[in-house]
Amino acid sequence: MALKYDPKARSEISVHEEPFRRTAKGRQLMARIYQPKGVGPFPVLLDLHGGAWNNKDRFANEPMDRAVAASGVLVVAVDLTLAPEAPYPAAVQDANYGVRWLKWKAPGWHGDPSTLGILGSSTGGHMGELVGMKPRDPKYSAIPLPEAPKLDASVAYVAARSPISDPFARFQQAEKMKRDEMMQNTRKYWVPWETIYEGNPQQLLERKEKVSLPPLLIMQGGIDDNVLPAMQEKFANTYRAAGGECQFEVFEGCEHLWVDKPGPMTDKAHEMVKAFIARNLGKLRQAA
Repeated sequence: MALKYDPKARSEISVHEEPFRRTAKGRQLMARIYQPKGVGPFPVLLDLHGGAWNNKDRFANEPMDRAVAASGVLVVAVDLTLAPEAPYPAAVQDANYGVRWLKWKAPGWHGDPSTLGILGSSTGGHMGELVGMKPRDPKYSAIPLPEAPKLDASVAYVAARSPISDPFARFQQAEKMKRDEMMQNTRKYWVPWETIYEGNPQQLLERKEKVSLPPLLIMQGGIDDNVLPAMQEKFANTYRAAGGECQFEVFEGCEHLWVDKPGPMTDKAHEMVKAFIARNLGKLRQAA
């Protein structure tokens, strides 16, 4: 692997957009590409947005995307199918396809596809965990990529901010807090309802299903009452017990969406993601 990555480097970036894919109902999903200037090769990161499976788009995590790209990473944020358009597993299928599509496209943007990792926020973190754990699952990889049919969705690592690592436990928390909109959003996505157990990273591990375990970073707000820190810690411990590497970091005094606001804790999250990428690229170099 010829690339070199310094998380403290600063690079100019260019930003452009390309069509990603069309949903089953015909909506054009777009990809937003944050490309460092230079010849590369650059490490590659796919950003999956949050939004309770029902809203948001490729712009949701733009401050993080720009910060990481400016350190010399090719970052691509994609739109995902939303629950009102199609329930589970449609968005996970988009994410799986996105990994394969970006591996195919990355060389044209001076990216090294062998370095591809996922960045996921909230429900995007949930999808990132599922893709990372089940990269070759026939259901999740159902969308063909005719241009590169032999590519799979395996990733070098997953970095997640406030991921929904246990969707059912998060639904129970919404019930407890009487958050009707969150409960409705959850019910819209998990159709039929029993699929909330199938596509549940925590329960995948508890069932001891055969999974991949890429290195995982979980960044969690200490006062998040959407996804409780205890839920996230349980998942981190279960992931480690299954043989995976999980860096679990609590950001004290921060709620679910703290990275949406400028400040020292947001800067800390940006730096933590870059350091995590650097560490895992180092492992890839050692293994090469």
